[in-house]
Order: sequence, then structure tokens, then C-alpha cells
Amino acid sequence: MAEYSTIILLAAILLALLVFLYFIPLNLWITARFSGVQVALSKLIFMRIRRVPPGLIVQSMILATKAGIKEISTDQLEAHYLAGGNVRAVIKALIVADKANLNLHFKQATAIDLAGRDVLQAVQVSVTPYVIVVPAITGVSVDGIQLVAVVRVTVRANLQRLVGGAGEDTIMARVGQGIISTIGMAGGYQVVLENPNKISQQVLENGLDAGTAFEILSIDISDMDIGKNIGAELKIDQANADLRIAKAKAEERRSMGVALEQEMVARVQEARSKVIQAEAEIPFAMAGAFKVGRLFGNRK
Repeated sequence: MAEYSTIILLAAILLALLVFLYFIPLNLWITARFSGVQVALSKLIFMRIRRVPPGLIVQSMILATKAGIKEISTDQLEAHYLAGGNVRAVIKALIVADKANLNLHFKQATAIDLAGRDVLQAVQVSVTPYVIVVPAITGVSVDGIQLVAVVRVTVRANLQRLVGGAGEDTIMARVGQGIISTIGMAGGYQVVLENPNKISQQVLENGLDAGTAFEILSIDISDMDIGKNIGAELKIDQANADLRIAKAKAEERRSMGVALEQEMVARVQEARSKVIQAEAEIPFAMAGAFKVGRLFGNRK
């Protein structure tokens, strides 16, 4: 019995120790102190009570302190975690922005993160521009020639407009609209093919990145192909339409002629029937006249 009691006592002591270390994370407190992060042990205990992982907060604070970012406190990180934010991504984004001399503050970084955007990727795109490949754009020049352009747009993220700014779809739509409009105003398809850079430069000058989360650095036409001759096809379609109208009118006149001819035939047949009827009545008239003695005149 004494052995069982000893085992139960050791198990209870071990359980109590684990509970104590869980709610009072001495190892995290010691790690934070030796890393230059000033955090009270009571704060770590209250983090456990509020269901905030103290390990995440302490490690993030250590990472920020070693990177030279001093404006962040544990209360700010804890509040961002409770709001549903990604604490680790915000800290890494601040470090990247600081090394790249970008003007990004903690409040702005948390706003970007809570807005549903990847704040770390946004900072990386702001540091290193990337290319948006616009699907093939089809425009028609003044002379009716269809041109198919493949456009690549080089952009970088604008951190100041990232919250509330439009995304890549808006950039692609505006660039496509600008390319189509510029091709349509060109004198002819040869003008576009001779200097496609002029087309892209005119589109770039329209300020297509206004209200978006990006800054357009360049618009490059990587390929330009000649499509259909829309003007010729329209003329052919118009000629076919005119031909069908002419055929319809000719058929209408033919139908009218046939109807008139049938009417004349009916009238002729009617006249013939009247003649035949009159000829048939002649013998009866002669017989009647013979009876009354009027056939050869009155002889007395």
C-alpha cells in the first residue's frame, strides 16, 4: 500500500508541476529576459487565462527586438491575435519593410492583415515588382483590321493604398480597355505594328492605377498579331444583306405579276363564259322569234 501511495503522490506532484508550468511559463519568461524583451511574468499568466499563446507573443517580440523594431509591445500583439490577425506575418512584414526602408508602421501592417490581405506578400511585392500577364486583347483599328495584343504589366504594391484598393482584376480590365481604345483611335493597323511602344506609353499616361492597391511601372506589348479584316467582313455582310433585300423585292414583284396574270386569265375566262352563254341563248331567241312570226319580218 505504501508503494501505491508513493506513486499516487508523485503523479499528483508531477501533474501539479505541469499545471504550474502551463499557467506560469517560467521558461518563456527566462528566454524573454535573456533576449532583451521586458515582459512581466504576470502578463504571461494572464495570456494563458485569455487563451492567447504566450509562446507566439514572446517569440514575435524576440524577433522584432533582434531586428531593431522597438515600437511594438506585447499588448499590441495580444490585441491583434485576439482580433484574428496573423501576428507572425505582421512581424516578418515589418522586418522586411524596415530593411527595405519602406514606411510601414505596426498599425498599418495590422490593418492590412485584418483586411484579409497577405501583408508579408504585399511588402515583398512592394520591394520586388512582379508582372501581371493580361489575357489576349483584341482591338480593331480605323481601317477595320483586327489586332490581337499580348500585354504584360509590371506593378508593385502601394502600401498606402493597400487597404480598400482594387486588385489585379481591375488593373487587367483597365489596361485591356485602354489598349482597345488606343488601337481604335490609331490611323491604321500599320501604325500600331510599326510602333507598339507608343500605344503602351499612351495607355500608361492615363493613370490606370488610380484607386488600386498597385503602382504600374510599365506596360509592355510582348506580341501583336493581325486578326480578321473586320471592315471587309462587314462590307460582305452588308452586300449579302442588300442582295437578300433585292431578292425579296424581286420575289415580291414576281408574285404581284403572277397574281395580275392570274387575274387577267380569270377575267378572260369569265368573258369567254359570257360569250358562250350568249351563243347558247341565240337558238332559243330564234325559236321564239319564229313562233311569233318575227324571224323574217311580218308578211301580210
